[in-house]
Amino acid sequence: MSLKHSLLALLVVVIWGANFVIIDAGQEDVPPLLFLALRFLVVCVPALFFIKPPPIGWRNIVAIGATLSLGQFSLLYLALALGMPPGLASLLLQTQVIFSILVAAVVLRERPSRRQFVGVMIGMLGLSIVIVGHSQVAPWLPLVVTLLSALAWAVGNVLTRRSKASSGLSLVVWSGAVVPLPALALSLVVDTPTVVWQALTSLSWVAIASTVYTAVFASLIGYGIWNSLLARHPTSAVVPFTLLVPVVGILTAWLVQAEVPTTAEFIGGAIMLAGLAAAIIQPRRRREPPTKASQENLT
Repeated sequence: MSLKHSLLALLVVVIWGANFVIIDAGQEDVPPLLFLALRFLVVCVPALFFIKPPPIGWRNIVAIGATLSLGQFSLLYLALALGMPPGLASLLLQTQVIFSILVAAVVLRERPSRRQFVGVMIGMLGLSIVIVGHSQVAPWLPLVVTLLSALAWAVGNVLTRRSKASSGLSLVVWSGAVVPLPALALSLVVDTPTVVWQALTSLSWVAIASTVYTAVFASLIGYGIWNSLLARHPTSAVVPFTLLVPVVGILTAWLVQAEVPTTAEFIGGAIMLAGLAAAIIQPRRRREPPTKASQENLT
């Protein structure tokens, strides 16, 4: 990758890493499911009128939207509302790599390579250390909900792969269209119409700014840049940058909210990221020197 494209990948990492603290701040005055509905409303309107749906069929679009968009983000927003620290959430959400490999093995019969298997085992060891360390100082429910969010992301990844959908902006927009109405309906049931109406009529500038950031920067601009990089470069050159997202997320939470990981969370997180790196980073193949026969053919 060129320096320009590497810097663009790092820009996306910063946008996505800071996203967790910004979501957490936006939910101070807005119920999580209503906040989610507002985010994806901004993502989809007016983009739906200008971007054609991906040619994968409506059933696949709805299934991907229900898992990759609605399932992942509704659970993440609920976890943050329940008290999940944003920095730790950015780390645990990366377990979607582990879950994706496992779900693909079951659903798509994709047998993981030996390197991926070892990476998954290391990642699960690190995850276990994080869970044990976190459960000693904080409630376990937000952690479980965060892991369910990562699982929903993984299922969405597998559905996307099975439908042979490109990871283009059209998929982000049209699968995101599945979110606003169900999220709003759930918010009306969980939070009551009175609370929803009060939140909508008294939106703070923080909630508005957070909605704009998560919709425009994290979703549209972030995925727009990311997908363009995936279209130009091998996946193995682009995807490893996502391992820096929790690093940015933890640093942002530390600077903004004074969130400091415990020793167990720090050690477990480092081990988990090492496992994820082993699972997704492919070693470069050395070019074999030309044989004497090939040299003679060139001459």
